[in-house]
Amino acid sequence: MSIIPRDFPKLESPFMRELNDKDEYIVTPKIAEGYEWVFNDAATLATEKLHGTNVSIIVENGMIASIWNRTERLPFFNKGKAHIIKGVLEAFERGYCELPDGQWFGELIGEKVNGNPYQIKGHLWIPFATYAREHLAFKSWNATNEDGTLKYPRTFEGISEWFKELMPLYSWKIHGKDWTEGKHFVEGIVFYQPSTGKMAKLRKDMFPDYVGFRHKGVETT
Repeated sequence: MSIIPRDFPKLESPFMRELNDKDEYIVTPKIAEGYEWVFNDAATLATEKLHGTNVSIIVENGMIASIWNRTERLPFFNKGKAHIIKGVLEAFERGYCELPDGQWFGELIGEKVNGNPYQIKGHLWIPFATYAREHLAFKSWNATNEDGTLKYPRTFEGISEWFKELMPLYSWKIHGKDWTEGKHFVEGIVFYQPSTGKMAKLRKDMFPDYVGFRHKGVETT
């Protein structure tokens, strides 16, 4: 039986949000109902949120049967979004697509996506379930002091301070830690609970003291 594709679920913030006087949604210290796991489950992963476009592949009988940009199926030969196909092909060459049958989501980054903040050549699809969770999880999320307490407490203030010190894991992996062009670019975090598959997100621009461009209104992703 063919796998029925679905869109990637909208990820919410674990903190309640409110509109400021500029019609910008900012987070508040109040934890959103149902998201206590972000703060209470020690197994929760905090991975770098890549600034790309959501793309999924459907694997059937061990082969890629189709490629999707949200709910749009992409033909292998196309003009407008050929870069997405090339990004998946690059991922395949790197072994990123060796996945069981099912629909697998990931982020497409590269020259034609959001200004290419990672400064890579061409395009690349990065699967969430494997590469992102295995290589882009922040160890500092669980960092402890000498007395065993968390370096960054799971409070609004503690997480806000942690966000200010986040370093670009993916950029460092491909360019090295001496790379300075995009040194401070980390869009945000995707939290993942392994036992349930639940996810949540936080972007730097959601915090009240953030300076710079903010997303306005309610995002669709």
